[in-house]
Amino acid sequence: MNDLRNKREVARERVGNALALLLLILIGMLAFMGPSGLLAWSDNAAKLEAHEERIAALEEERAELANRVELLDPDNVDPDLSSELVRRDLGVAHQDEVVVDLGEQH
Repeated sequence: MNDLRNKREVARERVGNALALLLLILIGMLAFMGPSGLLAWSDNAAKLEAHEERIAALEEERAELANRVELLDPDNVDPDLSSELVRRDLGVAHQDEVVVDLGEQH
């Protein structure tokens, strides 16, 4: 009887060890190939760099827009900008005027 109990305990221990080993292998595979594993690290770094570039571009655009808003302050409007906006949006120009687009200048 004691020998049978001993065999059951050995079999139970082996099954437990096999399950623990399978679990460790699964965790190791996820650490290597999972969505935040070692293989995805370079892809995530590239995405982060692209997002940082996009953020920098948006911050620059935001600064430009903030400058335009400041120039259009109702208490102190910039005459050149207001003239430009009126001519562009309303199509107001004299017949003898020539419009030259210089593009964006920084």
